[in-house]
Amino acid sequence: MVKTITIREEVYKDLMKIKSADESFSVLFERLIKSASPRDVLAKIRGSVEFKNKKKMIAEIYAKRAEVRA
Repeated sequence: MVKTITIREEVYKDLMKIKSADESFSVLFERLIKSASPRDVLAKIRGSVEFKNKKKMIAEIYAKRAEVRA
């Protein structure tokens, strides 16, 4: 199955700099994904997420968990 994605021009240029001439974008993405440890990915994501109402969000998570377990 093939999927189409949209990226900004700057991102495309950066990807082209690290992509090998004989490498497809799919192979490049696989290589990049596999080279990052899950912990590194989470650390990067953690720094980019902003929680507006953390206490409310946590309460909602616990409520949903309780619903599933009931």
